[in-house]
Amino acid sequence: MWFVFSGAEWYADTAALPRYCGNPASTLTHLRKILLKETPPDIRAKRPYVVAAKLIFLVPRRDDEPLEAYLARVQAKIDRTCRVAS
Repeated sequence: MWFVFSGAEWYADTAALPRYCGNPASTLTHLRKILLKETPPDIRAKRPYVVAAKLIFLVPRRDDEPLEAYLARVQAKIDRTCRVAS
């Protein structure tokens, strides 16, 4: 079990999270909207929401963690990942 979780964390840090380095501010905006249950106005606008939703699995929200604290933690994780990747 430990191996599976370690492998998942390694994949998130080395392959999945670096994809968010291009425009993290936009991604965090969409993530905020997802967590607040806002939906896009039309089907063409859903792709950024789907991309942002992956962050919920890559960086899970802790029990009773306030929204702003969670978004700050996600942003810090992306920032750390982007510094290492560059």
